[in-house]
Amino acid sequence: NIKNPAAQSTRAIYQLQVRCRIALSGTPVMNNTFDLYSQLEFLLPGMFGSKEFFKREYADAIDRDRNEEKIVTLQKLTAPFILRRTKEQVAKDLPEKTESVLWCNMGMAQKEMYEGIKENIKSNLFLNIKTEGIGKSKLAVLQGIMKLKQVCSSPLLLPGEEQTTGHSVKTDMLLEELANLGNHKVLVFSQFTKMLNLLAETFIKKGISYYQLDGSTPPKKRAAMVADFQEPGNTTNVFLISLMAGNTGLTLTAADYVFLFDPWWNNAVQQQAIDRTHRIGQTKNVFAYKMICKGTIEEKIIQLQQQKKELSEHLIGDNEGFVKQLSKEDVEFLFS
Repeated sequence: NIKNPAAQSTRAIYQLQVRCRIALSGTPVMNNTFDLYSQLEFLLPGMFGSKEFFKREYADAIDRDRNEEKIVTLQKLTAPFILRRTKEQVAKDLPEKTESVLWCNMGMAQKEMYEGIKENIKSNLFLNIKTEGIGKSKLAVLQGIMKLKQVCSSPLLLPGEEQTTGHSVKTDMLLEELANLGNHKVLVFSQFTKMLNLLAETFIKKGISYYQLDGSTPPKKRAAMVADFQEPGNTTNVFLISLMAGNTGLTLTAADYVFLFDPWWNNAVQQQAIDRTHRIGQTKNVFAYKMICKGTIEEKIIQLQQQKKELSEHLIGDNEGFVKQLSKEDVEFLFS
């Protein structure tokens, strides 16, 4: 709750007069190294300098420059004050969790739409990078990635004038998987609320009962749906969940299958989503699938994540901002 040092809640908490301070977090580093600053400044006021100093000396050096010496230095400074216990250490009797990729091959119409939009984004983006530089083009890169991810999920996520087809291979694949799973309970995560709405419409047509949770779901309704889903004998087997609204604070151990409809580039966020069901109380093996369109930017993001994984494991064990650390060569690879 205090990752943003400029937030009013953070500034208020800094003013507490206390003898002992403890900060509790499942993901102290979610987006980038600077996420640590607010927590450390609360715990040990002044020890890590000003915001500007910490950003320059550690956050930028680690996230932007990938300076391994700075990673080691910051790790040594913070290690005496961090007690880290992973789920694997605490809940050794948890059933096995299996994660794999569910490859989706676009049909001709969806593929043609994807390639046309990619070429348009690519020409504009590299002109932008040439005139403004990679640093000032990160927002354009992010927008380009998001648009192509939307086409992969469903062309219906784009404005009507850009749609040349409405066919979504991922929707077809998900329906096929749900039909094969029978009475198993399933969580389906998407970062796009509109995608959840599209899936909901499809489910209604197919006679599939479901629950849906996103950022607009009131807390009482959220709690009621979770309780119903968890109830033994409940026959609604599918829970559609917004990635950001539902990646923490939910226990859904009735489910043993998880589908990440449009995987996020931050591995910590994805793991939190999967762990809604793989947590204490789970008695069944858990199977999690990342739905990836073959030969698209989604596949390239996975490849880049693997290349950059060594950095993300060093500090505390979570992923730093994916887009912020992309080089010009990385961007060329993503849109190639």
